[in-house]
This record gives sequence, C-alpha cells and structure tokens, in this order.
Amino acid sequence: MTGIKHFFTSCPGIGGRIKYRYADFVVEEITANRICEAKRFVVENPEDETFKIPPKEAGKEYLHLDLEKINKDLHDAIRYIARFLHCSKDRISYAGIKDKRAVTCQRISIWNPNIERLQEFKAKGLVLRNPEWSKKKIDLGDLKGNRFTVIIRNIKLEEAEIKKRLKKCFEEIKKGIPNYFGEQRFGGIRGISHLVGKAIIKENYKDAVMLYLSATAPEEEPETKKARELVAKGKLKEALNTFPKKYRYERAILHHLLENEKDFIGALRKLPRKILFLFTHAYQAHLFNELINKRIEHGIGLKPVDNEPAEGNIPLGLLPGYNSKFSPGIVGRLERELLKKEGITLADFRVKKLRECSSAGSRRKIVMIPKNLELLEVKDDEFFPGRKACKIRFELEKGCYATVLLREIMKKQDLYSIE
Repeated sequence: MTGIKHFFTSCPGIGGRIKYRYADFVVEEITANRICEAKRFVVENPEDETFKIPPKEAGKEYLHLDLEKINKDLHDAIRYIARFLHCSKDRISYAGIKDKRAVTCQRISIWNPNIERLQEFKAKGLVLRNPEWSKKKIDLGDLKGNRFTVIIRNIKLEEAEIKKRLKKCFEEIKKGIPNYFGEQRFGGIRGISHLVGKAIIKENYKDAVMLYLSATAPEEEPETKKARELVAKGKLKEALNTFPKKYRYERAILHHLLENEKDFIGALRKLPRKILFLFTHAYQAHLFNELINKRIEHGIGLKPVDNEPAEGNIPLGLLPGYNSKFSPGIVGRLERELLKKEGITLADFRVKKLRECSSAGSRRKIVMIPKNLELLEVKDDEFFPGRKACKIRFELEKGCYATVLLREIMKKQDLYSIE
C-alpha cells in the first residue's frame, strides 16, 4: 500500500484477500441519527424494491434519499441520476465519497426533482429508497463515519486459529493504530495522484500532464495501456483515437494539447476543480504517511511529544500548506527534514499559476480507533476450496480508511493478491 512501511500491531496476521466479490466489501454511511443500511446487493435473492415519494411539503425543497450502489463510482452514479431526471448534477449533493469496488449505501439529496420521473427511476447497480423532504441539502459536514462489513477470503488457517489471531489483533487495534491514508487517496490501481500533485506543487506542469496521461498499471485494459504508451512516445493523436471513450478526462486533455501544443496549464484545467485539488491533497497525504513512518522509525510512537498540536491526547499530524507551522521539538525536525528531502517548501503550496491547486494546509489525527470491531462469522470459503473465509464488522470516523485496519489484521501489503 502506498507509503505505508510498517505494521503497528504485533499480532500474527490471518492472510487472505479482500474484495474478491463486490458484495464482500460493504460500506454503510453513519450520520447523526442513523446508519444507511445496504440491502439490495447483499442478499441472495432480494425482492424488487419500489419506493413512493411523499407529497412535497411547504418550504422543503430538498428530497433526501438512500443511494445504494454496487461497483459504481459515486460521480458516475450522480451523473446517471441527473441525466435520468434531465437536470444538472449540481442539484445532487452528498456527505462523502464511498468505494467503487464495493456495495455502498449513503444518503443523497436532490433539489426540487421531477417527482413523477424520479418515481420511475431504475438502473443496473443503483437503488434509491427512503425518500424524505427537508429544508436543507445534505453536505460534507453531515457525515460522521462509516460502518464496514468485510469478508476476507482464501485464508489458509483453521477456524480456531483464525479466531485466536483475530482476538489478539482486535485487542491491540482497539487501543489505536496509525491513521494512514489508504490507497484510494493515491488514485486507485495506478497510485500516481500524489506524484502528479508534487509536479503541480513544483510547477512542473508538463510533467504533471504527461504522468497523468501515460503512467500505466498492470491491471489496466490492454487498449488503455496502449493509449498511455502512445502518449509516452509523443503520439498524442494516435493516443486520442485509442483511449476508450469512458476516459473522458484523458481525451479532453489530449484534445486540448493537439490544439494548444504547449499549454499544459490549460490542459490540466480540463479536469474538474475538485479533481485538480485531489492531486494536491494526495501529495499532502503522502507526506502525512511518511511522517507517521518516521515517528515509528524514531521510536516516538503515536502519543504527543514536545507540546505538539493534539486533540484529546491524539497528535494532529501535519498536512503541509502555505500557512502551516512546523511542530515543536523532534516532530518539527522530522517535518523539516522530510520537506527538504522532497525538495519543497511550505510556500510551494501556493501555486501561483494554478491557484485551484493551492492549499493553506491543515492537520489530521494520526491515530485511528475503530468502534464496535467484531467477528461475525468464520466459514468454509465457497470460492476457494479447502480455505476459510471470515466476516468482520467495524465502524470508523469519517476520513479513516478500512484498508489500513485490514492490513494490520491480514499482515499483508497487497490485500488483493491470491496466495
């Protein structure tokens, strides 16, 4: 996993692999008053669902709905719903982004939707339910956390040994583990978002564009790999004709470069502002993970030292930005050393020619403490004869990554490989 060098717990892992099936990884959003429960895609033979939208109430223009999806990117799901309703996707809001390769359930709101048309909504891999009118839209602040129900498959151990190891791991994990950023923050299978972000921070815009277009991953489709290789060879027109149409961002950038050969800033601006800033955040996340690694390597651990910024006795790690201040003592020294090694300064995070990528900086808890961590089941694995599968459940605060916790339980860097 990107940037995570150390296991924090001493318990032996159970091995195995995750996300063999989409339904093996269920994410249910926790808000102030409820958990958005996934139902449609986690039951063997679910009944067809219909929902009746209640009459609109005076002063309430936002319709809140549960959105359950399977193997769907949230942004793609929202675009589909908006197209179905013949409205702008900006009318649809949400509290947090969920995994794509999973079953997820979250609350969304739609401003003043066409009720008759929405009542007929159907889509493969998407379900809407539990409609309720409100005066307010759903926003990022409404998310409290997520509940995860995960099946780990292809475990070589016997049931008694699995339970023994999990009991020890759970005891350690409940005391707190490093709150690393997970792989999703670094751009999925390619894992290059932080590298693009660093190039932008250093104002190496050509490098950022070419890296975004040409970096490949073994799991990508052959046609996509070929397109990226053509970009690396400078054959942009051929690459444009080769990229599948679903790669609309890559294609938009290539269109721009073919018409504006050296306008790499303009090419980057073909990406939505939210995605552009995600590159900066990915680089900050990389630095954050490296600083946790350094704490462990220097024997500092996860407790606050030298009056460093903290919240409830949990240190607040640095996400560097142009307004950031280094921590006092040894932690501040490690922060300065890391930035020097990376060849950057705090001032570099004020990106003058691409201001939407600038960041003032912030801080984040360096400790993750899960709630309600439990083993639900150990059984024979129907997909891997002679092996076991276990189902576990836990809750995490918003911004925490389930794969980081699972890594400690499995004691593997690659959580998806079949041993």
